[in-house]
Amino acid sequence: MNAKGVGTYRAHCRAGVHPEVPTGDAAIAQPRARAKEGEPMHRRRFGRTGLEVPALTFGGGWVGGLLIRGSEPERTATLDRALDAGIDWIDTAALYGNGVSETVIGSWLPGVAKARRPRISTKFNIDTSAGDFAGQIERSVAASLRRLGLQSVPLLFLHSRVVAEAARGRDRRSLTAREVLGPGGIADIMDKLRAQGLCDWIGLTGLGDPAALHQVIDSGRFDAAQVYYNFINPTAMASAGPGWTSTDFDGLLPRCAAQDMGVMGIRIFAAGHLASSQRHGRELAITANAEDAAEEARARAAWDTLGPQYGTGAQAALRFGLACPLLSTIVVGIGETWHLDAALGAVGMGPLPAPAIRALEDLWRRHPAFRSTPAQRHA
Repeated sequence: MNAKGVGTYRAHCRAGVHPEVPTGDAAIAQPRARAKEGEPMHRRRFGRTGLEVPALTFGGGWVGGLLIRGSEPERTATLDRALDAGIDWIDTAALYGNGVSETVIGSWLPGVAKARRPRISTKFNIDTSAGDFAGQIERSVAASLRRLGLQSVPLLFLHSRVVAEAARGRDRRSLTAREVLGPGGIADIMDKLRAQGLCDWIGLTGLGDPAALHQVIDSGRFDAAQVYYNFINPTAMASAGPGWTSTDFDGLLPRCAAQDMGVMGIRIFAAGHLASSQRHGRELAITANAEDAAEEARARAAWDTLGPQYGTGAQAALRFGLACPLLSTIVVGIGETWHLDAALGAVGMGPLPAPAIRALEDLWRRHPAFRSTPAQRHA
């Protein structure tokens, strides 16, 4: 970030959003999660929903992939272990494994006592070339609930990107703000599903064009958002300013806070680039200039800056997310059974401390992996 962006980033960290969240350096340095075996997982307020959610949410997606690729004993043992550790929210989507993730969760849930069952959130996509948005959504949600074995879910997300009108033809899964917010649009359709009792709250995935996302967030129509945030792209907290070499989300998190939205942090490991230098083949780029080589360069620079003192790369990345007072919970993708224990270990270490945050701020401001020079920008 440039000097202005870093100052804004620090101001938001000081401000926080909820009275129970510490502020200032205390917000960065104070552990807010399970510190010892047997202690409960720390919980945070999930915006205006009034729900209390765990610091970590179990991610059922493709990048982590255990629910899609793992054996039945591995999946069951890992879900049981997560629930025992206090992770009582699972995030999935119709797209994950073409329904496999939802099916696995639906098969596991009956074995869990009703009083202990986790909350489930799921998502739908729109094919803009197919028309009949309402029918697409209704069919997708009905299929998701059938696979999950549920009558309703607490939270339903729009999974499609939100883009500018000029980018409308980019792909068949992108929607404009007008298509989301206009009469009879996605928000209206989701409100009808809520009125039918199929979900309690509605949310969106904060990917696409930042200006279009800001318009949708600022409308106040949505109760929750999934927001891209990690220590090689922290721009959802504050704009990076000129020269930033990837997507600049231009302070999406403070806008969510202004609407009192619950926020799930996503891609905390940058599709695995912050967890390991070894590629698993599921690194799907969802931001600009985020191909493997570019992300590896950013991750390497961050690791060199932090060193080993803050845990493994994955643990330092997760601790960075825990230091952000505007995230309600962090969705953690689990690829192997031991990944869960590593994540819980990071939570036990507490948020990344202030000196580490300051070192990263300097890195974002000056390193060529993150920022081009004025000469490069005008070449």
